[in-house]
Amino acid sequence: MMLREEFDPLAPQREAALFYGLFLRGHSAEALRRDIDVPKPILEKWLKTQRYEGNFQQALRRVYSYRKQVLAIFDELVLNERLRPRIQ
Repeated sequence: MMLREEFDPLAPQREAALFYGLFLRGHSAEALRRDIDVPKPILEKWLKTQRYEGNFQQALRRVYSYRKQVLAIFDELVLNERLRPRIQ
């Protein structure tokens, strides 16, 4: 059976919304950013490992790009929350 990669264009928004929900429930934005992000040195370390095949390295690059998208969306949501006027 042949597996095919399914593309969900809303996946980054959904995942960012999940983390945003945690933020609204009191989790630290910085801690959530660390959970979302893949630091560049980690990606470089993964890519230097010779035992990974080229296809797997491409998948790592896609994961890195995806995580950066989720992080950018999350940051925008947090910024909008902080700038939203409060009714007292």
